[in-house]
Amino acid sequence: MRTICLYFQVHQPFRFRRYRFFDIGNEHYYYDDYLNESIMRKVADNCYLPANNIIYQIIKEYGCRFKVAFSITGLALDQFELYAPEVLDSFKKLAKTGCVEFLAETYSHSLVSLKDPVEFEKQVKEQTQRIKNYFGQEPGVFRNTELIYSDKIGSMISDMGFKAMLTEGAKHILGWKSPNYVYYNAINPRLKILLKNFKLSDDIAFRFSNRGWSEYPLTAEKYVKWLTNLDKKEEVINLFMDYETFGEHQWMDTGIFEFLKALPGWVFKKSDFTFGTPGEVADSFQPVAAVNVIHPISWADEERDLTAWLGNELQEDAFNKLYALTERVNRCSDPKILKDWKYLQASDHFYYMSTKFFSDGEVHAYFNPYESPYDAYINYMNILSDFIIRLNAAVPETDKDLHMANLNDAIEEKNRIIEKYEAEIKRLQKTAPMEKKDAAKGKTEKIIVKDRKSAPKLKDKQTVAKTSKKNTAEKVVKKKSTGAKKPGSGATKKRKQAPGKK
Repeated sequence: MRTICLYFQVHQPFRFRRYRFFDIGNEHYYYDDYLNESIMRKVADNCYLPANNIIYQIIKEYGCRFKVAFSITGLALDQFELYAPEVLDSFKKLAKTGCVEFLAETYSHSLVSLKDPVEFEKQVKEQTQRIKNYFGQEPGVFRNTELIYSDKIGSMISDMGFKAMLTEGAKHILGWKSPNYVYYNAINPRLKILLKNFKLSDDIAFRFSNRGWSEYPLTAEKYVKWLTNLDKKEEVINLFMDYETFGEHQWMDTGIFEFLKALPGWVFKKSDFTFGTPGEVADSFQPVAAVNVIHPISWADEERDLTAWLGNELQEDAFNKLYALTERVNRCSDPKILKDWKYLQASDHFYYMSTKFFSDGEVHAYFNPYESPYDAYINYMNILSDFIIRLNAAVPETDKDLHMANLNDAIEEKNRIIEKYEAEIKRLQKTAPMEKKDAAKGKTEKIIVKDRKSAPKLKDKQTVAKTSKKNTAEKVVKKKSTGAKKPGSGATKKRKQAPGKK
């Protein structure tokens, strides 16, 4: 029987106060409590509470024939405790049904998997422990921040003991292959990889309320018909999306909650699909092939890469300066500094600095509380500067810190040189070959033009004709001056090779 794997991301970042409203070096509280509480209350009332109630009612009606999975970040759990404890209770209620699986995540919803394996594992363990404490489950499946994945990251996750990991079924990775199967990590085959069907997922998450969409309005009946029309050999349909899709990104008056209520009934009535959690899918299906992902991918934007967070110099500068502090933070025991360290790592801060105004500008603007990427960068760097002042007081710099900073600079410089060299090789490989024929030898040789600007310019037809006549006349004069050819000369050979020609 084929399986639908329905998974939701639950994340709420802490919004920082504007740098204009606190004194750097003297005032160390960074959070906009009013904004954080008002956003959490709004999303709780619009999404978390009504959606959790609908899922609970569906489970009451169908039992464990209907199953879903959540990954909830540590930052979201912290905000539930502070501002909406009833939301946390509603998730605990779902956990008790036995029909809901909770996945592992990074505590801070951070990009640390790209930078520091030790800090990465530390965050995963901390969030995993929180899930165990709240919901009584020990996660066996991992879902990285924004579905970020590479072969290397997957191998690290396998070494941590997880059996499966979720990521994006990106076209440029899969090529002709379908995301509707289980795959495995290219470095460590023990780790199974579940790939998001982005077409079917985004039909709900992004296109549901779009009146200009050719399939509007989308009903549960129509959606299940699409599912039944898929190739019968395809085993798993992974529908991954933000939980805020229900009631927040797609408002209640769009009919999104009615769609959620009706979907299981139509699946059971009109298809051969059942519902399963990621853990059950990993246990039930064998992988069909490796998925090779050398460079990290994500589920963000059209490119499905990291440019939403690390696509410009502002983002890279903030990212590198933050993680340059890791070793010293690890020597710090101040609980306030350690808490702020977690919240400074949230990927949202770098997302706000994005300059992708064209292909996905509307999506970035929707989540961004700042007037511009530069405003987001200045605000973050001022807060980071204050954080560094506090860290310097708690853990003074040592010769080892300076040595590590110099070493990191040297490594970054080396990487820049390597990247520049690789880019030059690719540019040379893309240049078009030009052919030059040697008339005297009758041979053709290929010349690789290193720089298109230095390629020989083509002359107009009249100039070519004049040049050809001039060269012919010069050859005739030269032959007359040298006298008759000896036997076995090139002319005699030519006549032998082409008999019958005068």
